[in-house]
Amino acid sequence: MTSIITGQPGPTERAPATSLLRFATAGSVDDGKSTLVGRLLHDSKSVLADQLEAVEHASRHRGTEGPDLALLTDGLRAEREQGITIDVAYRYFATPRRRFILADTPGHVQYTRNMVTGASTAELAVVLVDARNGVVEQTRRHAAVAALLRVPHIVLAVNKMDLVDYAEPVFAAIAEEFSAYVASLGIPGWSTVSTSGAAGSASPADAWCTAIPISALAGDNVVTPSANMDWYGGPTVLEHLETVPVVADPARDVARFPVQYVIRPQSAEHPDYRGYAGQVASGVLRVGQPVVVLPSGRESVIEGIDALGDPVDAAWAPQSVTLRLADDLDVSRGDLIAPADAAPTSTQDVAATVCHVADRPLRVGDRVLLKHTTRTVKAIVKDIPSRLTLDDLSQHPTPGELVANDIGRVVLRTAQPLALDAYAASRRTGSFLLIDPADGTTLTAGMAGEAFAAGPAESGARPGGDAERGA
Repeated sequence: MTSIITGQPGPTERAPATSLLRFATAGSVDDGKSTLVGRLLHDSKSVLADQLEAVEHASRHRGTEGPDLALLTDGLRAEREQGITIDVAYRYFATPRRRFILADTPGHVQYTRNMVTGASTAELAVVLVDARNGVVEQTRRHAAVAALLRVPHIVLAVNKMDLVDYAEPVFAAIAEEFSAYVASLGIPGWSTVSTSGAAGSASPADAWCTAIPISALAGDNVVTPSANMDWYGGPTVLEHLETVPVVADPARDVARFPVQYVIRPQSAEHPDYRGYAGQVASGVLRVGQPVVVLPSGRESVIEGIDALGDPVDAAWAPQSVTLRLADDLDVSRGDLIAPADAAPTSTQDVAATVCHVADRPLRVGDRVLLKHTTRTVKAIVKDIPSRLTLDDLSQHPTPGELVANDIGRVVLRTAQPLALDAYAASRRTGSFLLIDPADGTTLTAGMAGEAFAAGPAESGARPGGDAERGA
């Protein structure tokens, strides 16, 4: 387990060089997110010479003495003019120990939807705090969104330590306040870590939060250890990103296989071949395993698994394979194949927490399309019982509508049954999109089940309870 103050590494195995980490940066305006990303790319030698030359030229044009590393990610003209991040900027880089996909997300309240987009597939979130300002409203908002999206790991990067004379008490106070807020979110798997390094109820294998004091502008503790903070003995940001455990054992998860395509060549070479192609969303599937096809409920046995044209004995997430069943069943795109003894319950009533991303409001009575994995069905918004206030996690009852960047609870009725897991149990098969049937615009990103399990807003709630009960 890791101490949020000392940042000492927990009992983790070093990541293999081929592993991939998806992470997102977040924080309030001017906390230095883009500068941190630029420093990370620059000091890890992940910037091409012509890119660096262009940044240096743009920096000289703006009257900056050295290269403004924030320009490596702020690519939109409006972003460079205002010195802010507006859209999600994705960057890809690698070190000898790990490959990375980075999403630099905006800090403004009005771009909460962009932060949701960037963090929805992240395995780690870096939340920046200005050491001069401490934990502010946007810090709590971004931590709450990361918790809502079940991001497994979170890093508190206390930036601009050079502007507070690298004072340890300043860092310690910010880390303590942030740790207390994270603990209040009540998310299972997010450990409560004390300043002494003693762990709470979470096991070492679970996710945790760690804090790192940095100066993105000067490069302290970003890629190389800081000579100005000898009181800190933990990892740098890059070292933590390289070593944080992200590869879970697929066997721990229940298997889910959304069907993308039915392969039926009916050729002379394969006259009777019938396979169901797709990507294993979670868990492990094996030859001989009894399965059920949803929503029809018909059962069969996996007769064969083909991967890259060759038969294999098992397939696990996120492999793309073709399943062959022992029985000729009516299976098509959008169906879900799951273990017969651990299948989700099909339902037409969906209660979920959603983030509204479209400019036009979502109202009760709206008819939408619901896209879940490879299945798209018609649905109607039956109720919008509450809107979430992320500052204090309180629920504003019966808001009437959700507008852009709002996060709230919705109740939907679908035209056809859905095999929907609770988002707390599976980020992949517990998420969905609401789409405007008229023009195909994405309206809302949804997470089935409860938002904050056993949190202050919904004490005693069971993770994913609504979805599991079909309510």
